[in-house]
Amino acid sequence: MEDERIVDDLQHDGEEHVEGSLRPEYLHEYIGQQKIKNNLKVFIDAAKLREESLDHVLLYGPPGLGKTTLANIIANELNVNMRNITGPSIERPGDLAAILSSLQPGDVLFIDEIHRLPRVVEEVLYSAMEDFILDIVVGQGEEARSLRIDIPPFTLIGATTRVGSLSSPLRDRFGVHLRLEYYDEQSLQTIILRTSEIFNIEISEQPLEALAKRSRGTPRIANRLLRRVRDFAQVENDNVIDLTITNKALTLLNIDQYGLDHIDHKIMNCIIEQYNGGPVGLNTIAVSIGEETITLEDVYEPYLIQKGFIERTTRGRRATQFAHQYFNSLNNELRK
Repeated sequence: MEDERIVDDLQHDGEEHVEGSLRPEYLHEYIGQQKIKNNLKVFIDAAKLREESLDHVLLYGPPGLGKTTLANIIANELNVNMRNITGPSIERPGDLAAILSSLQPGDVLFIDEIHRLPRVVEEVLYSAMEDFILDIVVGQGEEARSLRIDIPPFTLIGATTRVGSLSSPLRDRFGVHLRLEYYDEQSLQTIILRTSEIFNIEISEQPLEALAKRSRGTPRIANRLLRRVRDFAQVENDNVIDLTITNKALTLLNIDQYGLDHIDHKIMNCIIEQYNGGPVGLNTIAVSIGEETITLEDVYEPYLIQKGFIERTTRGRRATQFAHQYFNSLNNELRK
């Protein structure tokens, strides 16, 4: 099952629909990220008391941690509508102007992958975020003229996995900066248990712990693993997910005890075996294993660094001593 990608950040429409059905709607239902929840509750309550729109919010961190979910929750808590777009989908200032002009007072505009907004569009956002005014140029050459349009107060929520790629002028216009962290295993167990109840799946304690341990600190992956293990259990006519079927499914999905999949293994074996443990540049690794650099940097590398497999140096990525020990042991087992 080499093509199965449990940790891939890209989702098919079916996956997105399922993920949407699992999302909590209000802060008290949201599991984990307790400090963020506490702060958001204060900011939201204060905005409602003042009868003002919430200050603009920037959500950042690795994929799958709940940025879109939090955006929806903020809109629900404010009792306003939310318009959902992605950075690459807005190509011209006029596209953004049309969206902003259609918002009602207090509405939320959620821009996912905001770091990918074209610069010419981003510049239109500056006055919109600060003064709720649109300054746009209509026409070309001698016929060009500047228009100033008032827009209703709104809350912009930007989400990104690459906060360092945002320009300083845009980043500084967000009043609330919230970094989402990887989840601990206890929170992931709670999330998996909640999902199992929604799907009417019976799961015992040991497989619950096993799935949480292998979920890479990420709720999206936890839910995805649960659905895949459920598939194996149903095919074998087992109404309960036990440890045996869980271990069998995870083995066939190439998910090891740390939650690493076959792409992680390709990355680490490339560094250790092809380049003697590094240092080696990320572009070189990407070419060597046939993956995109941005995928390695955004989806795979953060977790490998967090778990102590990779360290960044000025000359490139290097495998840690722990990584050498772990992967040499695995490779020795395979050679037997």
